[in-house]
Amino acid sequence: MSETLLVAEPLVDLRRGPGGPRDRQLRMGEAVTLHHETGGWAEVTALRDGYAGVVPRAALGAGTVTHRVSARATHIYEGADFKTHERFGLSHGARLCVMSEEGRFAETLQGFVPRVHLAPVDTCDHDPVAVAELYLGTPYLWGGDSAFGIDCSGLVQAGCLACGLPCPGDSGPQMESLGAALTEDAHLRRGDLLFWRGHVAWVAGPDTLLHANAHHMAVAFEPMSEAIARIAAQGDGPVLGRRRVVSPPRG
Repeated sequence: MSETLLVAEPLVDLRRGPGGPRDRQLRMGEAVTLHHETGGWAEVTALRDGYAGVVPRAALGAGTVTHRVSARATHIYEGADFKTHERFGLSHGARLCVMSEEGRFAETLQGFVPRVHLAPVDTCDHDPVAVAELYLGTPYLWGGDSAFGIDCSGLVQAGCLACGLPCPGDSGPQMESLGAALTEDAHLRRGDLLFWRGHVAWVAGPDTLLHANAHHMAVAFEPMSEAIARIAAQGDGPVLGRRRVVSPPRG
């Protein structure tokens, strides 16, 4: 019998099998459906995107969430004072239950968090590229989903989910389902996506991409024309798809 639980650790790998490779990551407070557990491992499906895998059973717990980390990252402190010892760090997108507020801090079950780093879980951002820009300089990490390491599809998903836009976890399904397809000669604008075989990038502005990539080993801006030429030259082929995720504002 399945049940819904929350990730109880700052960050946990969602693995293909017990002790197997990481496919994605889950942040504190993200919800999963627990299907089965054996040998200390739990078979789960992430509610955010339907991604299935296994995590340590000890990394899951019950509870509720009221707020999300809206900053790139934050700390959990022992007290409502930035001079107290920090217990651990949390990435953008982590979720917490705020019990009370004390000055500039919110008290949670895990400790105290700066209020300026939090937003209610029922609120959304409006510019997914601005969310992705929070991760600028974050190290590239295959399967990563946090401010401590992220990959190309994780960066796209971070921007979409923060803006209330459903988004798969991998670039292939993202190319099939996000927004609307654009023609090859369409004028690209901020918030569009370019897809290659196994890669995806945000259009951040005129001739500018923002993507987590193994060339820079980080989230970086790159001139669009240079990125297209470089990716083709390294053997990964041409742009396979263009998608418009965010509709233009109504005037």
